Amino acid sequence: MTAVPGELVRIVSKRELLRCFLAMGLTSFGGVLPFARRALVNQRGWLTEAEFVELLSLGHILPGPNIVNLTIMLGRRYQGAAGALVAFSALMLAPLLIIIVLAILYAQFGQLPAVQRALAATAAATSGLVVAMGITMLRKQPRRWRGLAVTALAFVASGPLHQPLLWVLAVVAPLGVALAWQERR
Repeated sequence: MTAVPGELVRIVSKRELLRCFLAMGLTSFGGVLPFARRALVNQRGWLTEAEFVELLSLGHILPGPNIVNLTIMLGRRYQGAAGALVAFSALMLAPLLIIIVLAILYAQFGQLPAVQRALAATAAATSGLVVAMGITMLRKQPRRWRGLAVTALAFVASGPLHQPLLWVLAVVAPLGVALAWQERR
């Protein structure tokens, strides 16, 4: 973690990482990202909004789930490799146990109409949380026509046009980098 001269550097213990990410895994099963942003930026102040967006963006381009990548990067920032392991393990422990129990229950009761409706409702609620977080993050970002155009292109190509995400990224990522580089000149 780099510090600005005269700025107080926050030290986050392994125990704090454990409690934070265990609570996140317990309370946000299936939709961690909105809860992570609120916990890390608003409640604990471990990251600024800009740092959260930066780590999340990096997490998107790395292999694996973006929230897991963000968790590992944050744990490492504060407590090195051990912190990364603690944060990752804490985030994954509760969902792992929950999914094992749910799999057993689903095998027994999954075909019941009430269970099917409950699963559909849960998926809709999770999608709504992710969209709300995206809108919140978007409001705080500078609005430049180039960035908006690249975002719109990626959305249209991967959404309504159903193009494979790998191909969309192969085209849109270099375009975005080139436009950002040109804008900074």
